[in-house]
Amino acid sequence: MIGADRLGDLVRRLTAVGGVVGVVLGGSRARGTHTAASDVDLGIYYRPPLDVAGLGVVARDFAGADAVVTDPGAWGPWVDGGAWLRIDDTAVDWIYRNVDRVHVSWQEAQAGRFDFHAQVGHPLGWPDFAYAGEIALGIVLADPSGELRELHQAAGRYPPALQETVMTRMVWEASFSVDIARKAVDRQDTAYVAGCVFRAIGLCSHALHGRAGRWLINEKGAVAAAGLLSDAPPAFADRAHAILGNLGMTREGLSRALDRTADLIAESAAAHEHRP
Repeated sequence: MIGADRLGDLVRRLTAVGGVVGVVLGGSRARGTHTAASDVDLGIYYRPPLDVAGLGVVARDFAGADAVVTDPGAWGPWVDGGAWLRIDDTAVDWIYRNVDRVHVSWQEAQAGRFDFHAQVGHPLGWPDFAYAGEIALGIVLADPSGELRELHQAAGRYPPALQETVMTRMVWEASFSVDIARKAVDRQDTAYVAGCVFRAIGLCSHALHGRAGRWLINEKGAVAAAGLLSDAPPAFADRAHAILGNLGMTREGLSRALDRTADLIAESAAAHEHRP
C-alpha cells in the first residue's frame, strides 16, 4: 500500500513538471468512502503546454520502466488523458484536467448552464459541470499558486441557478425518454427500452442531487447515492435497480417497467414542485 510519505514525494515530483498547476486527490479516497483496495485517483491540473515527457520520467521512477503516460486528449475530449500505474502494489491513476476548462465549467455552472457530452466509459454522457464538481469534492494536495484552493472553496457551494436547471431539465428529459420508449414496446425491443430506462433513471439521480445541492460527477454509484438523499422517493435505489434487472422481453413486462420508471420520475418531480 502506498504510504503518505511516498505519496507526498510523488505529488512534489508531479508539481515540478512543466505545465502542472497542482495535484488533487479525487474519487472515493477524497470522499472517505474508500476501501483498502480502492485506487488512488490523482487529478493532474495543468495549463498547456504539458510536459508529457517529464511526466513519463516521474511515472517510470515510481512505477517501473514499463509505465506509460498519454498525451492530453488520448482518453477522449472530457476524460482527457493520464496514466494507469501500479505503485507499491497500489493502483494509482493520473487524470489530466486542463485548469482553464475547469474555470469555464465553474462559470457555466454558476449561470445554470450545462450539457451532456459523448465520452467513452460514460454511457449516460459526461456532464460538463463535472469539472466543477470534481474540484469541489476533491482534496487539494499541491497548489503552489493557490488557484486550485480558490476554485475548491468557491465550488463548494452548489450554484442555485444550476440547482434549478438540473432539476427541471433532468426531469423533463427523463419523462421524454420514457415516452419515446413506449413506441418500442409493441416491437418488444428490449434493448432500446433498456437504454431509455437507464437514461431516465440516471437523469433522475442527477435531478435528486441537483435539488439537494449536491454534486454528482459519475454514473458509477449514482443510483445508490441518490437513494440516500433525504428527499429521494422511498426505496429509490432498490426500485430503480429492480426495474433495470427485470425488464423482460414481453410487451407486458416492458410496459410495466416503463410505468414504474414513470412513477419514480413523478415522485422525484413532486418533491421538487412542493419544495418550500
